[in-house]
Amino acid sequence: MASPLGRFRRLGLRWRLAGWVAALSLLCLAIAFVAVYSGTGTQVRRQIDDEIGGDAGELAHNLAQSNPGSSVQAAQDATRYVRGQPFRSSSTLLFAVIPGAGTVTNVPELFGDPAPDRGETAAEQAQENRLSARLLTVGEGYKTLPLPDVGDLRVFKRTVRLAGVSGGPVVVGVGEPLAAVARAQRGVARAFVLAGVLALAGALLGAWLIGTRMSRPLRRMAAVAARVDAGDLTPRIHNDGQANETRVLADAFNHMLDRLTEAFAAQRAFVADASHELRTPLTVIRGQLEVLAAQRHPPEQELHRVESLVQAEIARTTRLVDDLLLLAKAEQPQFLRSEPIELPAFVEELWSTTAMLARRRFELHGTPDGTLIADPDRLAQALRNLLANAIEHTAPDTGLVALRVQPAPPDRIRFIVADDGPGIPADQLTRVFDRFHRTDSARDRASGGTGLGLAIVSAIAKAHGGRVRASESPAGGAQVELELPHFTRQSEPPATRASLSSAAGS
Repeated sequence: MASPLGRFRRLGLRWRLAGWVAALSLLCLAIAFVAVYSGTGTQVRRQIDDEIGGDAGELAHNLAQSNPGSSVQAAQDATRYVRGQPFRSSSTLLFAVIPGAGTVTNVPELFGDPAPDRGETAAEQAQENRLSARLLTVGEGYKTLPLPDVGDLRVFKRTVRLAGVSGGPVVVGVGEPLAAVARAQRGVARAFVLAGVLALAGALLGAWLIGTRMSRPLRRMAAVAARVDAGDLTPRIHNDGQANETRVLADAFNHMLDRLTEAFAAQRAFVADASHELRTPLTVIRGQLEVLAAQRHPPEQELHRVESLVQAEIARTTRLVDDLLLLAKAEQPQFLRSEPIELPAFVEELWSTTAMLARRRFELHGTPDGTLIADPDRLAQALRNLLANAIEHTAPDTGLVALRVQPAPPDRIRFIVADDGPGIPADQLTRVFDRFHRTDSARDRASGGTGLGLAIVSAIAKAHGGRVRASESPAGGAQVELELPHFTRQSEPPATRASLSSAAGS
């Protein structure tokens, strides 16, 4: 069986908000009630203390002014004063203990040894008499005593010395029941109960309405999420005057849906392109094998021709699969194995192998002296893809393929590959890094390209925290810049060098 807290957590936002507001309201009301209840009692007690202190002072002053000559005269003066006051036994107690004359009071039944009242036993009356006797034995100052038939009584006692009274000072006392305190506190309690019920009802209603308003956009988001979960990526959350926090959440949710839509579209296009790229060599292989199988005794020349075609298509398919696997691994943390690279030696070695690939005008411009933190194998692969792409789109012998390496503040390095080929149309400068994208029909499968070379370059750049972009080269062809971070320059770059190479072996 679920606990109350567990059941509360399963409630909706509106009811949970109403519950928390109700609990907080009750807590605040309880704190306010305790403060007001205690303060009211303290204030009424203070007023009672002031009153009984003043009454005791007046009684003592009156006795001192009468200047009695004996204890009996003092008792008579005290009796006249007490009887002359408009006090009743149910409100204020006045008494004066005069040595040799007894006790003068407006409530005589509290003093002495009265007989039991109706319905009381002798033991109960004896208990009441003992409590009453405490009025005479309690010390001076303010005291609170429980008295029979009265309840708690606030008492103030003081002494006054009279010239004609022998045997000690006269003890003057005034008492007043604390029933007024209880009445005041009961009134506070009734007022708080009534106000608390109204305030709690208002807080619950207000919290429920606020929760309804706050949860409305969340319910809309839940409805949109349910449609997205069902496969529909078209709905969006509209910002119709929502609060800032809700608007931020809605914008983030819409942005996520936009990214999902783009990702699914790219995935579908990628699957379609990959299927098309793989279907072509498989179709060629199957067709050639069917042609060969249709002949009972195929000539040896035909066998060699089919073998050559099948091996070429298998090699092309293998390259395509390897490129696809590389792009899949590019999103994994272990894709890179970075280490310090001495840039001049790295570029020289890469350039020496590139100049042997084709007959072109190769130009290598100055390389700054420094260290780059990167994966040397992945960086070499990206640069070779760029150089191979430039070689593919330039004319033999006279075509220009140039590499410039430039530092970029504060700690970045740019590898710029430029050529004088046909270039890239302006509307395709950003799309050339998409998978299977080709700028023109010249880059067909017959040329050996898979349409993944620049996509691999972009993936390697992103994995390093860098970027890649395409533009028009000064020579009129295409120019691709690969920019990477974590470069430390050690000294001034050496003088610009130009390495001009024509065909391999020239």
